[in-house]
Amino acid sequence: MKNTEYDFESVIDRNGTNCLKWDLFDDDVPMWVADMDFKVAPQIQNAIQKRAEHPIYGYTIVPDELFEAYINWWDSNYGLEMSREDMAYSTGVMPSISSMIRCLTDENDEILIQSPVYHVFYYVIEDNNRKVLENELIYEDGKYRIDFDDLDEKLSRVKMMILCNPHNPIGKIWSRDDLSRISELCRKHDVILIADEIHCDLTDPGVKYNPFDAGDNVIRCLSPSKSFNIAGFQSSVVHTTNNELLEKVKTQMHIDSSDSCNVFAASAVIAAYNESGEWLDELKGVLYKNKQTVKEFLAEELPVIKLVECDATYLLWLDCSAIGFKSKILSEFLRSNQGLFLSAGIDFGECGDNFLRMNIACPEELLIDGLRRLKGGIISLNNIKQF
Repeated sequence: MKNTEYDFESVIDRNGTNCLKWDLFDDDVPMWVADMDFKVAPQIQNAIQKRAEHPIYGYTIVPDELFEAYINWWDSNYGLEMSREDMAYSTGVMPSISSMIRCLTDENDEILIQSPVYHVFYYVIEDNNRKVLENELIYEDGKYRIDFDDLDEKLSRVKMMILCNPHNPIGKIWSRDDLSRISELCRKHDVILIADEIHCDLTDPGVKYNPFDAGDNVIRCLSPSKSFNIAGFQSSVVHTTNNELLEKVKTQMHIDSSDSCNVFAASAVIAAYNESGEWLDELKGVLYKNKQTVKEFLAEELPVIKLVECDATYLLWLDCSAIGFKSKILSEFLRSNQGLFLSAGIDFGECGDNFLRMNIACPEELLIDGLRRLKGGIISLNNIKQF
């Protein structure tokens, strides 16, 4: 597919830019951390360059225009109405969640997550001296679903649940029925529900995201950082209609110094939401094409690996159970043998140990290179196994 307006084909050299993805390790093809190897939308770059022209980069306040950009985006794209007084600024989704854990739970409390899930959820809970309680998702016939009986029982033991929607790493958008049942159970057990919705815009073309409706026990974490590849600006908001919860969170974020805005963040966010919608639409088409490329490659060239069907995010969950090696061994072998870095499934919970996570947000040239290295690694591993 030749893109008509924006450049999603050029391979951009990110080495030497203090890039976490490319500079932290020396892998040839890093397809692990969740950022994209595409040029940012030109409207965002223009906004940053305009701000950079002013020669002073001092302390920065959060302008009302930033909150208005969020409000208009969620209203126009998802029909969800938000008010400025129900929102607070934060440097990121994970700093927000960390603050919420500290001010809304006590040390040694259990906090519920649904594994396999974003590995930082484990760290942020344990680093705050809380305990992880897992509601493992059920994996059957290549698909995931929620074990609601287990969820009901475990919610009776916690004060807080952290929901990932769309779910990282499996790329699933939870249905309205699923969200309604989760909401009902959280109300039943008086549990605060933290909804991480950072991947919400990255759906397959024509697929609609189901946001978690605001409720007295719900706090939503929102950011354009994944959608528009601007994670480096460290910007997000929290949203809840519960004023008591919001005030507690705002106070804690202030204590944690996670409520300040860097000098370029507001410009980036406003340009993303107000001016870059067409870029995002093209991006979603590119990501969908990449997903089909992976699906076809695995079916034709590497059928021992199965792609878990998904409808959102640029992160693919690869079922490697037929290979017979645990994910950490498999991931490390691919790095040493092929220079390909995929995330080991064990990082997302023990129930993910037969899987690898693959970031496909890159130009087709890099994607094909990564797939060929994946095949080469599996062939080499199989030869060693047979020997």
